[in-house]
Amino acid sequence: MASTKLEEAVEPRKKNNVKYASFCAILASMASIILGYDIGVMSGAALYIKKDLKITDVQLEILMGILNVYSLIGSFAAGRTSDWIGRRFTVVFAAVIFFAGALLMGFAVNYGMLMFGRFVAGVGLGYAIMIAPVYTAEISPAAARGFLTSFPEVFINIGILLGYVSNYAFARLPLHLGWRVMLGIGAVPSALLALMVFGMPESPRWLVMKGRLADARAVLEKTSETPEEAAERLADIKVAAGIPKDHDGDVVAIPKERNGETEVWKELILSPTPAIRRILLSAVGLHFFQQASGIDSVVLYSPRVFKSAGITDDNKLLGTTCAVGVTKTLFILVATFLLDRAGRRPLLLTSTGGMIVSLIGLGTGLTVVGQHPDAKIPWAVALCILSILAYVSFFSIGLGPMTSVYTSEIFPLRVRALGYAVGVACNRVTSGVISMTFLSLSKAITIGGSFFLYSGIAGLAWVFFFTYLPETRGRTLEEMGKLFGMEDTNTAEEENAAAKEKVVEMRTS
Repeated sequence: MASTKLEEAVEPRKKNNVKYASFCAILASMASIILGYDIGVMSGAALYIKKDLKITDVQLEILMGILNVYSLIGSFAAGRTSDWIGRRFTVVFAAVIFFAGALLMGFAVNYGMLMFGRFVAGVGLGYAIMIAPVYTAEISPAAARGFLTSFPEVFINIGILLGYVSNYAFARLPLHLGWRVMLGIGAVPSALLALMVFGMPESPRWLVMKGRLADARAVLEKTSETPEEAAERLADIKVAAGIPKDHDGDVVAIPKERNGETEVWKELILSPTPAIRRILLSAVGLHFFQQASGIDSVVLYSPRVFKSAGITDDNKLLGTTCAVGVTKTLFILVATFLLDRAGRRPLLLTSTGGMIVSLIGLGTGLTVVGQHPDAKIPWAVALCILSILAYVSFFSIGLGPMTSVYTSEIFPLRVRALGYAVGVACNRVTSGVISMTFLSLSKAITIGGSFFLYSGIAGLAWVFFFTYLPETRGRTLEEMGKLFGMEDTNTAEEENAAAKEKVVEMRTS
């Protein structure tokens, strides 16, 4: 009877704490909206930018893809910035930079000014896409981490959908005004984000890295399911940060060797252990294959793809593109509930397998339509539309959210910010290459041939995921190292202490 009452008393606390962690994850993940909005809005705005500024296809694809290259600056700077000023204020910094970039793009009077606006916005996006998943992973309890760390991808998709809706809503404005409003209005979500972030607590793992144990304990007690879990999480984080177990003050000193930036680069890049090397390759491989399998070509150039499939009216093009955004958003919401139930590997392999089939279908449909330019072939047009919808659906239930979820949870604490930044850098470079070469590639090997190429890359991705990535569901962040062959920190420290004691005894005797 007493235990039943105790369970009833504890249960509401569990729910409230998970709700609070969810609230924090939602706020941080809203940084991803600005990336999604830019991807979505540029797909439609490009139609009008080309007409208004009278630019070539090469200039257009550079304009579309260069943002990803610019974002590298923000991605790498975000790792250092977030370790310096904290995860929370880095989100604010990202929002402010993108706000300035959106205004510059909205008021651009020529191609040069538009490119400069893309540069500023790209730096802000680099900050946003790096910090949101890291913060969310560090604030989340293990049991709900897959669900919560998928939020950044959810908000990217919401942003893409908002971008598509913006295209449709402002398409009827005068040519010189419509695309500028589409791009400039992107400043609104970033301004709201900067204000709302002040309702978030700081990451408990960052607080421990700075020796602020009392502050970290307070955050963990609000975001853990039980007090025991909060204490266990704090103990694990202390070990990962190199703080001895008996150091329990409100503020403690951090060993100097854990603070050196050179040590972090050395541990991750210059001379990694086999376990760290495998973790790094897993993250880089995931980010590479997510973009190399063609998602940006489908999302950024969907109006162009639908036009190739035989849909020529601008309103119908933008309306069909909105359907892609709705489908993508719905399926990413489904994925959030499956990540902690089905596991990472099953979703990732199912997702990639479905993408392969969808890309083959899209390539087939576009090839048939391309071979009969003067004839309407309804079944081929329908195959193209269904294949695109299937492709974004399969992407959204696995490879889309899994990249940020998996990468944010596998790195050890000391190298997490830099490790995630390296993964994001690979992601953005690959995305930039894909988006800046799609039009040229389509002319070289046909648009259908381009998607056959992406299907081959997706096939390689499936093999890589199957052979190289272990399941991480239900593990705490501090347990991840064991999956990749990393030595248990606790055991190592105990063995070193015992060895030192033995040496002292021998000298004394």
